[in-house]
Amino acid sequence: MASLPISSTFLGEIVLIALIAVVLFIIFKLGKSILKLLFGIIANSVLGLIAIFVLDYFLNLGVPIGLATMVPTAIFGLPAVGTLVILRFFGIPL
Repeated sequence: MASLPISSTFLGEIVLIALIAVVLFIIFKLGKSILKLLFGIIANSVLGLIAIFVLDYFLNLGVPIGLATMVPTAIFGLPAVGTLVILRFFGIPL
């Protein structure tokens, strides 16, 4: 029975192409989820900053706009705004 004339370099190239395809697939999947997470964090931060300005300007809640309120709002977004409003309702100075 005759064997197929396949050289070892040809098999090595096929294995290399398969490995590259697997690595690219993993990078694409991880990159997609990381971008999705990053977009969510940025959107939450921007919404938090907008909310703190709207609450201060339209509702005049007395939440001061300064470094002590902007940093948590920029990092944590809307949950930080909710926490700051609750602290302000209980009379805790910010």
